[in-house]
Amino acid sequence: MEPKADIALIGLAVMGQNLVLNMNDHGYTVVVFNRTVSKVDDFLNKEAKGTKVIGAHSIEEMVAQLKRPRRVMMLVKAGSAVDDFIEQLVPHLEPGDIIIDGGNSLFEDTIRRTKYVESKGLLYIGTGVSGGEEGARRGPSIMPGGSPAAWPHVKDIFQSVAAKVEDGSPCCDWVGENGAGHYVKMVHNGIEYGDMQLICEAYQLMSAGLGMTADEMHHVFEEWNKGELDSFLIEITRDILAFKDADGAPLVDKILDTAGQKGTGKWTVISSQELGIPITLIAEAVYARAVSALKEERVKAARKLKGPRPKISGDRAKLVEDIRKALYASKIISYAQGYMLMRAAAKEYKWNLNYGGIALMWRGGCIIRSRFLGKIKEAFDKNPKLMNLLLDDFFRKAIKESQKSWRNVVALAAKKGIPTPAFATALSFYDQYRSERLPANLLQAQRDYFGAHTYERIDKPRGEFFHTNWTGRGGDTSAGSYTA
Repeated sequence: MEPKADIALIGLAVMGQNLVLNMNDHGYTVVVFNRTVSKVDDFLNKEAKGTKVIGAHSIEEMVAQLKRPRRVMMLVKAGSAVDDFIEQLVPHLEPGDIIIDGGNSLFEDTIRRTKYVESKGLLYIGTGVSGGEEGARRGPSIMPGGSPAAWPHVKDIFQSVAAKVEDGSPCCDWVGENGAGHYVKMVHNGIEYGDMQLICEAYQLMSAGLGMTADEMHHVFEEWNKGELDSFLIEITRDILAFKDADGAPLVDKILDTAGQKGTGKWTVISSQELGIPITLIAEAVYARAVSALKEERVKAARKLKGPRPKISGDRAKLVEDIRKALYASKIISYAQGYMLMRAAAKEYKWNLNYGGIALMWRGGCIIRSRFLGKIKEAFDKNPKLMNLLLDDFFRKAIKESQKSWRNVVALAAKKGIPTPAFATALSFYDQYRSERLPANLLQAQRDYFGAHTYERIDKPRGEFFHTNWTGRGGDTSAGSYTA
């Protein structure tokens, strides 16, 4: 039997089904397999009816349908399921065949798996796929990394099904070796946490502070989506605020205020700590979800812990504009921190990341897609070695124009007892980053006092360390230098 399929896909949950149909629409023949085999037949008889999709009831049958080099993509739950399928696939494949993990795997697992699969003579790709169910069906953002030799064999398929920007460029390109693709997807998800938290804080300021109704805030977000905040997340917030429950009341007001998370935001924060990069806004967004989960404790605390009334008076239109500018400035900080983290990871793992290209990949299809990302691409196109987005002329000017409003919002929120952890940490980071001198000199003196950890001096060359016998009772032995 002559193989007919261009690519195989394992995992027929909604994302997998939609990606298969997307590939079919673009002229590719896909053979599908699922651990629960009945799902294969259900898919062929329903969603895939009338398409060229082929069903397989075993790994062996699936592989037999594939043209060489064989391309097998998994869209299964991250973790042991990925390793299990790799072990099942390896005996049926031959040198040069390609295994692709399209799930939300931890990048360190992808580094390990790439090395293992390559040791078997095969090629491996770990790719981020963003855009949710709709993105998978109509065009996601795809961020592949792994074995470079695999890219030419999947490039046409990936770039055909990916989202496109205005000039037709696909939101997909090769990211880098081993875990680079999944790392960039992880940072994307971390930034997504930050964007969502910032929007929620703007919503809280308007609802709890200004007393605005869901309909009034719907119109605000509708206007914001026409300007520099134009983005998918602002757009869906606009729609959510307009959505009514069966009784005609805003549905958003009836949703319990406890947020879930799948772990990618936490992974981003852990990686930042290991690399020593201060992604403070994403960290606060992760912790804000954790605080929201303490619902029962918060209900009890609300009865006992007192603070100011949240009501904000004044010119509502001006305050709403201040909130918009605070949101925009904070968003710039979040992306600047995300790019700081990717730059550090590229150095640590020896990846050659194209930062402007990453902004293009995020420009369409994915959850954080926005007009804003075009400006990031322009910044890195102009200066590929840009140290920090905040130093680009466009973003420096944007922060300058928003700064007064930003400070006003953070100060007002603090006075009125409205929690804005992401707005506040963004402003604190900005002030830290622009400070030529921080109080870490005192901190180093403290560390040297109690632990003989040494310090450097401003009147001596960097890299020369000193220890002081602060009490006259200590000795001259130091504990060694420190990592800054």
